[in-house]
Amino acid sequence: MIVFTKQPSRDLDALPSDDRDFVTAGLTDYAINGRGDVKALAGRGGYRLRIGAYRVLFDEDASTILAIYIGRRQTATYKRN
Repeated sequence: MIVFTKQPSRDLDALPSDDRDFVTAGLTDYAINGRGDVKALAGRGGYRLRIGAYRVLFDEDASTILAIYIGRRQTATYKRN
């Protein structure tokens, strides 16, 4: 199951529709099949999923992915959350 907190939900809604579909498909593929470019975040808990130029920062347990941030890769991406 994928759960979006308030801010990632807004981040996703703010994306252009093609990019929103691309990010949603990448996140769904990771949730269902475990495929994707995922790395543990350095210096703090959580993970990042790279989907093209976008990053999804998230935490996960055995059955849930909790999205914390969705946006383009920038120098402020990892400092924001």
